[in-house]
Amino acid sequence: MRDVVIIGSGPAGYTAALYTARANLNPLLIEGLQIGGQLSITTDVENFPGFPEGVMGPDLMEAMKKQAARFGTNFLAALVTKVDFSQRPFRLCTDEEEIQAKSVIICSGASARLIGLEAEKKLIGYGVSTCATCDGYFFRGKDIMVIGGGDSALEEATFLTKFANKVTVAHRRDKLRASKIMQDKAFKNPKIDFLWDTVVDDIYDVEAKNVRGVKLRNLKSNEVTDFKTDGVFVAIGHEPNTHIFQGQLEMDANGYIITHDGTKTNVPGVFAAGDVQDHVYRQAISAAGTGCMAAIDAERFLEHSEH
Repeated sequence: MRDVVIIGSGPAGYTAALYTARANLNPLLIEGLQIGGQLSITTDVENFPGFPEGVMGPDLMEAMKKQAARFGTNFLAALVTKVDFSQRPFRLCTDEEEIQAKSVIICSGASARLIGLEAEKKLIGYGVSTCATCDGYFFRGKDIMVIGGGDSALEEATFLTKFANKVTVAHRRDKLRASKIMQDKAFKNPKIDFLWDTVVDDIYDVEAKNVRGVKLRNLKSNEVTDFKTDGVFVAIGHEPNTHIFQGQLEMDANGYIITHDGTKTNVPGVFAAGDVQDHVYRQAISAAGTGCMAAIDAERFLEHSEH
């Protein structure tokens, strides 16, 4: 029986672990498939406070993990496959075992949707990105391609014009899905161009570990062309890693966990922090902040339920 079990190991999970460990709650953190979360596949992080020279994503996550371990966090390299929040103690299952918990903090994050190209995976952090706020700064004076046609694609494109020489939005249809206000803004921006009915079939150059261009295909004419670009931002949305909580926790239409009064979910004793409940900011620092909030909320919950 555990006082606190934390699901997920990004900035939210590690911060929740640090705070609950220092409150003598002996947390168990179940690390999930991607240890360190989205930052474990990011290269330079320049916007996390306290690192004037910047820090590598995996190094930042390793440091957070060590800090949580120093105060007594237990780590389990496993994936939670099933949960039962219908009664306390809560039950969490991995492939190997069942764990009981008096409180649970969910920090399972979200995954950026990718196009699904082999080159895309290999070049993440080397010119391919899913976060303009995180990486736009590295593309000063360069030409960038944004893939997508919704609000997030146009938001990324508009933000990137602060740094880029030119931003080209490639969209698979002949009109955008984005809201009218975002479209008007993008169409007025002299730095943004559009390629309609177009998909990216390949990204060059995996060998050089650097983005040099893309192979484009027009869906109407089937014409294939090479297009020179210094960076590719994939902006086709995120998916919160919440499928195992469906039917047990309140979620919005896109599957993000709904929280209230801090990090509380609709089940007393279950809290959610980071990208699993935040589709607006999606930053390491905001995830860490909500991880701290969830730890304090869990500690208070346990204090009150013991009396």
